Amino acid sequence: SLSQSKNSAFSSVSVYLSKMFFFLTCVQSNIVLLTQAFRKKFVIPDFQSFTSHIDQIYESAKSLSGGQVADYIPQLAKFSPNLWAVALCTVDGQRYTAGDTKVPFCLQSCVKPLKYAVAVHDHGTEYVHRFIGKEPSGLRFNKLFLDEDDKPHNPMVNAGAIVCTSLLKVNHISHLYILLLFNKMGGNEYVGFSNATFQSERLSGDRNFAIGYYLKEKKCFPEGTDMISILDLYLQLCSIEVTCESASVMAATLANGGFCPITGERVLNPEAVRNTLSLMHSCGMYDFSGQFAFHVGLPAKSGVSGGILLVVPNVMGIMCWSPPLDKLGNSVRGIQFCTDLVQLCNFHNYDNLRHFAKKLDPRREGGDQRVKSVINLLFAAYTGDVSALRRFALSSMDMEQRDYDSRTALHVAAAEGHTEVVRFLLEACKVNPVPKDRWGNTPMDEAIHFGHHDVVTILQDYHNTYSPKETTTNSDKETAEKNLDGML
Repeated sequence: SLSQSKNSAFSSVSVYLSKMFFFLTCVQSNIVLLTQAFRKKFVIPDFQSFTSHIDQIYESAKSLSGGQVADYIPQLAKFSPNLWAVALCTVDGQRYTAGDTKVPFCLQSCVKPLKYAVAVHDHGTEYVHRFIGKEPSGLRFNKLFLDEDDKPHNPMVNAGAIVCTSLLKVNHISHLYILLLFNKMGGNEYVGFSNATFQSERLSGDRNFAIGYYLKEKKCFPEGTDMISILDLYLQLCSIEVTCESASVMAATLANGGFCPITGERVLNPEAVRNTLSLMHSCGMYDFSGQFAFHVGLPAKSGVSGGILLVVPNVMGIMCWSPPLDKLGNSVRGIQFCTDLVQLCNFHNYDNLRHFAKKLDPRREGGDQRVKSVINLLFAAYTGDVSALRRFALSSMDMEQRDYDSRTALHVAAAEGHTEVVRFLLEACKVNPVPKDRWGNTPMDEAIHFGHHDVVTILQDYHNTYSPKETTTNSDKETAEKNLDGML
């Protein structure tokens, strides 16, 4: 009946509106992220291809068998030397993991840059560096040694990290509050606390207590500091647990200027992040810091639990974890992974992004590069810039590239009457003198249409002597479609 039809139609509309409302509710808070995904505008556009390279590097490092698991802290000695994990998080939230990425482990020295960042965030650079220097020490991380101003050399050695902890305590930040802050840096993912490791460190921490008393004797702490409680907090922070997954988000927060890429929340100010990355770059890898800066060229911090917190500024954060350490206290597999990554990709701080052609740049999308290449080529032909065309030819650019109308540089030069450009393309670049655009026009047709008789003469000479490769209408169509894909 009519009423039943109306009820059925009303029910269908209600279901449709309900689903539409649910869809809008799901996407409205993530519309920017979804738009980036559909347009392939992420910082690493071809993420699947990039992660396939990560898999290869991971497997290569997995085969390494050297190094020793740290045993001077009894709790750390219990980890299997076969554990190996890598997790990465980009500044726009793309994630990838490989290996044992859900196994919790203690940050140990990897916590040092994080708490330094908190100290600078709360107090500012000038105040923090009244108590701590900025220079690499050139000494072992646990040496009882200060700089010429009787300050710890930097916040990445034990003495500097203990003083840095006292700055947190002065600000009345409790251990639980710091845990909460680190949790925000990690996108509300796993951040815990290993009381067993903390107690183990207290029992075996004579060196740190010796450093504490030495710092107290040299008046390195803010006035009124309770050194014993500071050392307890220092050891508690070293015993904070993470997984590779949550730590990679922490690293990505540093890569993203203090904004967590998962939640979008601002956790640290830009000054704190900049200073932290600077010190990680110069002092973060114990006595290997200079070598690491030379070969890898990225901010990083290692810890005796086997972690390496690696930051690619404005791109991603990476956490590598494998307990076996080399003689300098760095993860054997982690160092190899970082080295191989920079050999493959142009992430090194001083890799030239324009001229390192042999390195992969995962930040570039192939289509974008083709678009720029075609635009530059055709614009040079349009303006008659032979010098620019010569540079393009010397850099092995395809001088027969086509735009979305299948027009080549020769079409454009012929239409504009640039005889020198036409001659250069034909003589030096040996381009095809009779390519057809989407309307079937050749450069000769363009020159005749616009009355450029000198160009017509040149084209006739080359048309008579040119021996084209065998071409078909289908191949022209395929070329046009290929270039159209590039423009998109």
